[in-house]
Amino acid sequence: MNAFDTSLQSGKTKVLRMKHPRRFRSAFLPISRPGGTAGLALVAEKAIKGWLFQCSMCGNCILQTTTYICPMLCPKGLRNGPCGSGSEDHCCVNPGRPCVWHLIYRRAEAMENLEGLLEVQAPLDWSRVGHSTWLALFLEARKRKLLTITALKPLRDWKKGISILFRDVRQPAWWDGDQEHHPATYPEQVSRLQTALTEGEFVVTSEVVPPTSGVSEDFTQKVEVLRGRVHAVNVAENPMATAHMSSLAGCQILKSLGLESILQVTARDYQRLILQSEVLGASALGINNILCLTGDAPMTGRAPFMGLPFDLDATQMLWILRRLRDQGLLLDGRQIDDPPMIFLGAAGSPNDPNPAYDALRLEKKINAGAQFIQTQLVFERTIVERWLEALDKRDLLLKAHVLIGISPLRSLQQAISLQERIPDITIPSTILSRLAESSCPERLGIDMALELIVEIRELPGVSGVHLMALRETDTTNRLLDGLEPILESAS
Repeated sequence: MNAFDTSLQSGKTKVLRMKHPRRFRSAFLPISRPGGTAGLALVAEKAIKGWLFQCSMCGNCILQTTTYICPMLCPKGLRNGPCGSGSEDHCCVNPGRPCVWHLIYRRAEAMENLEGLLEVQAPLDWSRVGHSTWLALFLEARKRKLLTITALKPLRDWKKGISILFRDVRQPAWWDGDQEHHPATYPEQVSRLQTALTEGEFVVTSEVVPPTSGVSEDFTQKVEVLRGRVHAVNVAENPMATAHMSSLAGCQILKSLGLESILQVTARDYQRLILQSEVLGASALGINNILCLTGDAPMTGRAPFMGLPFDLDATQMLWILRRLRDQGLLLDGRQIDDPPMIFLGAAGSPNDPNPAYDALRLEKKINAGAQFIQTQLVFERTIVERWLEALDKRDLLLKAHVLIGISPLRSLQQAISLQERIPDITIPSTILSRLAESSCPERLGIDMALELIVEIRELPGVSGVHLMALRETDTTNRLLDGLEPILESAS
C-alpha cells in the first residue's frame, strides 16, 4: 500500500468514526407512556440508541439506510436529504453545528454506499412517535417466524427475510417508497410550460413576490409587464419565512391576466393534509405547474417563530403529488376519480462544493416525481458545467428539464450581502472586482447576466433560465429587453 492509499484509508476511518452532532431538540415522548414490555423496550431503546446515535425516538427508525447517523438530528427533520442551504461545516438553522445530511453523505461515500440513500423515506407516522421501533421489529419478526431455530437454516434465506422485515417496517403500505425512477404516466402536456420544454424551446421563467396585502392592484401592475415576455412566472410562497399573500392567490391573479404561473409549495408551510387539498384546488382552478421546495428555516423570518421539525420534505411532497396524479391515490389510501393534472418541479443547488452530493439529492427528487428543475442563483459558467457533469453521470439530464437561476447584481454591496446571507450562493472574486471598479454597477450587472446566459444556453442539458431580480421588477424588464434580441438572433 503506497502513501496515498494509506492516507485515503486513514481518511475513511476518520469519517466512519466521526461523532454524531448533539440532538437539536429533546427526544420525542409518547402521548401516553406505555407499561409492561412496551415500557421496558422504550426505556432500553432510548438509553442505548440515545448514547450511540443521539436518537430522537421518532419511532420511525431508518438508521440502517442512513449509515447509522440519525436524520432526525437535522433541525428541520428532513428524512431524504439536505435542504440545499447547509454545508459540511454549517447547518442553515444552527450555524454552530454541521449539516447532518452532509455527514451522512460523507460516511456513505466512505462506505461506498451512496446509492443506498436513494430510497424515498416516508414522513413520520405520528402514532409511532416516541414508541420503540425495536419492539415493533421484534413483534413483526416473531409473527413472520424469523426468530425460531429452524428459521436460521439456510442462513442466506434468514438474512433475506430480515432485510425484507426492516424494509416493510420503514416502508409502510400507505407509502411504499423505493429508489426507482417514476416518469409521468399521462400522455399529454398539462401546461404551456411543459409544452414549451417538451418541444425544445429555450424557456425563460421569472419570479414575483406577492404583496403583504389583501389588495391586488399594485401586484397586478407589476406582473402585467411580464405578459408575452416569459413562458411562466413563479409566485413565491412566504419568502424568507415571512407572511405574504398566498402563492395560490397570486397564481390565480396571473391566470386572470393570461400569464402562465408556477405555484410554489414549501415543506415549511404545508403539512400533508394541506398539501393535498391545496394542489387539488389549484388543479381545479387550472393552475398546473407546481414547484416543491423545502423552504427557508423559520428563524430566517420574524419572531415569534414557528416550530420544527417540518412535517414533510420536498422529496416527500413530490412522492405524494406524483402518486396523487398518476394513481389517483391520497396519502390515506383513498382513491379519487379525477386526479389533478400537474407538472412537478424541484430546486437544485449548483453551488454545492461537492456537486456529486447535489446530483444524488436531485436524482432522489426526480425519481420521486420532479419533471423540471429550477436552480439557485449561479454567476459563473464553470460552476454550471461542473454541476451538469455530475447530473450527467447519473443520467439525469434526459429525465428532467433544467432551468438555471440567473440574477443581475445591482452593486458590490448587494453581491456581498447575498453571499453572506444565503449559504448556497457563490459569487466569484472576478465579478466582485468588476462591480467594485464599475462606474455603473447596475448596468454592468445586467450585462454580466446576459453574458452568462449566452455562455450557458448551448450547454447540453440546459433547457432555459429562471430570472430572479430579487423584487426589482424594473431590473427584470431591463434584463428581458437585453435577452429578447439574443434569443431572436439565435432562433
